[in-house]
Amino acid sequence: MFDGFRQSLEDLMNRATPPEERREIVVRMRTTLVQAKAAVHEMRDALEKTRARLALEERELETIRRRKQLAEGIGDKETVEIAVRYEQVHSERADIVRRKVDAQQAELSLAEREVETMSAELKSAMAGAGAPSASASIDPGPSADGEADSGALREEFDAMRRSRERTQREADVDRRLEELKRKMGGGSGDGRAGGS
Repeated sequence: MFDGFRQSLEDLMNRATPPEERREIVVRMRTTLVQAKAAVHEMRDALEKTRARLALEERELETIRRRKQLAEGIGDKETVEIAVRYEQVHSERADIVRRKVDAQQAELSLAEREVETMSAELKSAMAGAGAPSASASIDPGPSADGEADSGALREEFDAMRRSRERTQREADVDRRLEELKRKMGGGSGDGRAGGS
């Protein structure tokens, strides 16, 4: 994604391109930036889910350690042995998830910096800064159009976010409905399909 953006920027900066092609390049860059912002948003969501999973593993580990300690206190060797095995498993899981959180955080930070750079480069490209013989050829009114384009970017990104949230809500409703059907129908399913 970022490579395509860079290529579009280089195309814009390195060639004497006609205004129509410049506009196409800027549109391509804008589309890529919107996709990059959506990807960053998804990365944040994934990181939050992984953090929640880590918190769950850490709570499980604490519970197991507490039970082990209680079993040691009453001399229940069998429960202590079981707790030791579970403690090892949950400790390893927590370590793996902790490393995953660190990796996702690093990846997110890198992507956020890339998006900031891309935003600045797009703004510069839309204003014609740094492009040879492009000072007025991208858009007739750089500052007003730059603000309008920035607003359009925000609108596109918000629309993508709303669409993704709506899809997630619908999937959640469908999942809950299926669970409710299973609980209510006990798996028979003839209540609806029969007798037409």
